[in-house]
Amino acid sequence: MTSLKHLDLKSVPCPLNVVKIKLALEKLSKNEQLIVELDKGEPEEMVVKNLKEMGFLFTQIKDNEKYIKIKILNEN
Repeated sequence: MTSLKHLDLKSVPCPLNVVKIKLALEKLSKNEQLIVELDKGEPEEMVVKNLKEMGFLFTQIKDNEKYIKIKILNEN
């Protein structure tokens, strides 16, 4: 059974949004998922880059002109 946690980081600047996501991911149990909403542009680029570097699997579940929503799976 997977549970979802939600983090709204719209209007949160870099690198604070990356730090907040890292802290939230550290608190996740195995197979829990984190839903993150963040602004497009630099925040999106930095978060995606960091998630890839940390080896997390994620999918984009919403995309509009202002922000994206991604789902991150904690497999650890």
